[in-house]
Amino acid sequence: MLAFLDTLRDIVGLPHCLTADADKAPFLTDWRGRYTGRAQAVVLPADTQQVAAVISACAAASCPVVPQGGNTGLCGGATPLAEGEPAIVLNLSRLRRIRQVDALNNAITVEAGVPLAVVQAAAEEVDRLFPLSLASEGSCEVGGFISTNAGGVQVLRYGNTRELVLGLEVVLPDGRIWNGLRALRKDNTGYDLKQLFIGAEGTLGVVTAATLKLFARPRSSVTAWLAVAEPAAAVALLGRLRGAAGDRVTAFELISRPSLDLVLQHIPGARDPLEQVHPWYVLVELADTRVEAGLMALLETELEAAISDGAVLDGVVAATSRQADALWSLREHISEAQKREGVSIKHDISVPISAIPGFIQQAAERLESAYPGVRIVCFGHLGDGNLHYNQSRPQQGENDAFIARTAEVNRIVHDLVRDSGGSISAEHGIGQLKRDILALYKQPLELEMMRRIKDAFDPGGMMNPGKVL
Repeated sequence: MLAFLDTLRDIVGLPHCLTADADKAPFLTDWRGRYTGRAQAVVLPADTQQVAAVISACAAASCPVVPQGGNTGLCGGATPLAEGEPAIVLNLSRLRRIRQVDALNNAITVEAGVPLAVVQAAAEEVDRLFPLSLASEGSCEVGGFISTNAGGVQVLRYGNTRELVLGLEVVLPDGRIWNGLRALRKDNTGYDLKQLFIGAEGTLGVVTAATLKLFARPRSSVTAWLAVAEPAAAVALLGRLRGAAGDRVTAFELISRPSLDLVLQHIPGARDPLEQVHPWYVLVELADTRVEAGLMALLETELEAAISDGAVLDGVVAATSRQADALWSLREHISEAQKREGVSIKHDISVPISAIPGFIQQAAERLESAYPGVRIVCFGHLGDGNLHYNQSRPQQGENDAFIARTAEVNRIVHDLVRDSGGSISAEHGIGQLKRDILALYKQPLELEMMRRIKDAFDPGGMMNPGKVL
């Protein structure tokens, strides 16, 4: 082992090969604090060549590799296992170069350790937009959001990460470097290999750089916080707005009252936008590349009609960008507020938009029947069918016993997701959290094909073992 660690130190430099327990600790526990693993070392390479050399050394030593970015994942996918052969954590946060910005081609090439917010800022500098937007955008990194196929709040218009990637650079499990950094919209030359690595959670190789799509920057936008009586009214409102505004509806978020209550309780400075308490809220954003797009008038016209027929109970339209930011802050801090409240059983699921009202009603009925008094925190991206559907008990003593029944709660929720034609993971990935559950909801043939792909790229099972499969 000592010779192996010396090799790693020679590759990345002594300060960037961490072996002391105190130095490794921040990299060994996931953001939620649910998983803590073991590692021989945490290695922080500076460029793609160092990544390749580290992986080659690990392959020669038969040492597992756990790729890691900003460590903001929610399923334990970037955390080493607590048992088995100790891995190395390969943290890519030092790969921070923006290699090229091509405004005319609407493309940007960046390395895996670049934070999402930095990509957004680089796009803005050339009057373009990189549309991926997440609550963790200040700390999540390119390699991480590609490896989990992150979604965020603007999937409705721009799509998931999978739709935003033009090309990739990847270090394979044997240390070879695949340069697939093509900035082409059309390349019909066989298998689209980059798609295999998007959403693979580092189990097939390590993404070291990516070429991403840019878009025209919006010149005008309008944001509103609206109260509705039930999710069915929110779905109807979505249909109304999309019919009137088309793809200028860039975000449409559903937020339950318990979700808002946690933010008001735990996030300093949070304020309820409305005077009255309502059971459900919608946060909607319209945007256009024209300065004088008439978005405010369009939205107000549609809201007047929706209020008149009872679909919308109350609401506020942001008059300034600062007010819009305050409304978005309420939505973006829900996960942080939940973390401060305590442990909950979390579900990142998707169902067809038309099935959302029925799913929410039936899931609540089944959970309340099985666990009277359960607190359900439901929020998410209604516009693309992705809900974050979480359960807990308000009292800590009762909550510990409730969390112990996670498998039972998961089965109730996931069975209903399946019956609704949905998916048990919409944007957070599988990681450790859902690895064993996946086999219950994937067809056997799907799992067989996934294992064949894994074996083809990583026959030794060295890359991020114990995740996904």
